[in-house]
Amino acid sequence: MENRHSRTLLLLGEEAQTRLEKATVAVVGLGAVGGFALEALARSGIGRLRPVDFDRFEESNLNRQILATTESLGRPKTEIAAERLRLIAPGTQTEIRTLFFSKETAEGVLLPKPDAVIDAIDSLDAKADLIEACVRRGIPVFSSMGAALRTDADAVRTGNLFKTEVCPLARKLRTLLRQRGVSAPVFCVYSVQPPVAAIGNRTETDEPGSRRPLGSLSTLPAIFGLRLAHEVIMRIVENRL
Repeated sequence: MENRHSRTLLLLGEEAQTRLEKATVAVVGLGAVGGFALEALARSGIGRLRPVDFDRFEESNLNRQILATTESLGRPKTEIAAERLRLIAPGTQTEIRTLFFSKETAEGVLLPKPDAVIDAIDSLDAKADLIEACVRRGIPVFSSMGAALRTDADAVRTGNLFKTEVCPLARKLRTLLRQRGVSAPVFCVYSVQPPVAAIGNRTETDEPGSRRPLGSLSTLPAIFGLRLAHEVIMRIVENRL
């Protein structure tokens, strides 16, 4: 009989689907990357999702964030995420956390302990806080590097954060993590395309990971988010977390 997961079942089988349904995944940051990751996880049948963000939707989000609509403007991203999850996967347990991730809020996000965490944060210090917190707690974390200021989809790569090339955000992030004594491998999605010259003097190379607006397409962040979700899904299915 056809059901919402029938196509996944045809490809992966019942055991794999059961593993997905038993899994808990936190998505920290519900912007362009995190929104697409959350969508893919929900449609795959992840049993418990924990969307985390402190922000509200703005009109400038409409060009690239899947959760942003004209009706969601001004509303908390976590609230909109919960509504969308109910429409897509009403059986999914949704545990929203409307907060900014930091060392002080880490326990509220990482307890109960999830099976995996997707890092889609765009602030350098908070990103380092999340990765450090996950590594020290033994939680697999999957991190997005800079998707803004990129136009080449063929330049997207995956690998260990500590062995990336070109990406300025990854370079600053691993330096910060090493200063904190963190050097364990971290799966990340990044681009080997140098950031393109930006109009209005806004460049990633000045302050990678800052919350300043950066030029971005609708496509590249989506690719980053879906690739992160795919990695998490396949590791759950293959029992590799």
